[in-house]
Amino acid sequence: MRSYIGHHLVVNDVEFEELAFGFDEWPTGLDIELFRGPLRPETADQRQAREDAARDIITDLFEQGEAGDETAAWDALYADALTHTVPFLKAAARAESTGSEAT
Repeated sequence: MRSYIGHHLVVNDVEFEELAFGFDEWPTGLDIELFRGPLRPETADQRQAREDAARDIITDLFEQGEAGDETAAWDALYADALTHTVPFLKAAARAESTGSEAT
């Protein structure tokens, strides 16, 4: 018997749980808030420290990827993409706090 969630064929119990219930925790090793930014306000110093650390880590991941570590290469691309989502999150938070609606 085959199991599907949406259009995805489930191949094992772990995958079934992940697809059915979603993720309560992110995969070990990648701190989403470090690259995306927190969903709560942060001071300028906190933001600068976070961005400096994120930049260093992305650089390290790209270097590891170029040395042949495929997982690090994918992590570097994902982390870099997360750094570009910050303006959208801040805009959404501002819209929510002011009660305005996007048109």
